Amino acid sequence: MKLPSNKLSILEALLFAAEEPLPAADVLEFCAEFANTGEVEKGVGELNRQYAEGGRAFKIRQVAGGFQLCTLPEFAPFVSALVSKTRTQRLSRAALETLSIVAYRQPVSKPVIEKLRGVESSGVLSTLLERKLVAIVGREEGLGRPLLFGTTPEFLSYFGLNDLSELPKPEEVAPPAGEEVTSPPGGAAQPAGAP
Repeated sequence: MKLPSNKLSILEALLFAAEEPLPAADVLEFCAEFANTGEVEKGVGELNRQYAEGGRAFKIRQVAGGFQLCTLPEFAPFVSALVSKTRTQRLSRAALETLSIVAYRQPVSKPVIEKLRGVESSGVLSTLLERKLVAIVGREEGLGRPLLFGTTPEFLSYFGLNDLSELPKPEEVAPPAGEEVTSPPGGAAQPAGAP
């Protein structure tokens, strides 16, 4: 049974206006026309079918436990050019390096991050905390009980991931020819192309 078009329009409007991925439970909170989360998911499926049939440049994806309107991959070069021109606050190389260690090794302590990076990392961790890309998730057992860090839903949203299982495997990320890579974070450095 198809959902009435007004329900689909409401769902589309909510997704269009939401600044973050919108969980199905939030759709129920803002729209009493939907009976349950299953009906919301059915609405997402119907909208995606209509978008595909109409040849639209976007679809609804599950991101960070919610739904979000996203452009299709074939339009990424155009959108990327626009975003790179308008985005004023980008992550530094140090921030990306630290963030990748947290993403792949979480929960991970600051001493472990610094051991892997080889440099003091208080400043970059503070920046990532302020930007809500990482969060304190506990304390390590043992001497000093250092804080443990993990990624956040904002991290998933920033990188367009639904969950951490969508992170690329270290072996899937090929380094530029002639450069060394540490794979996985914390592992032994190997030259590109090494077995």
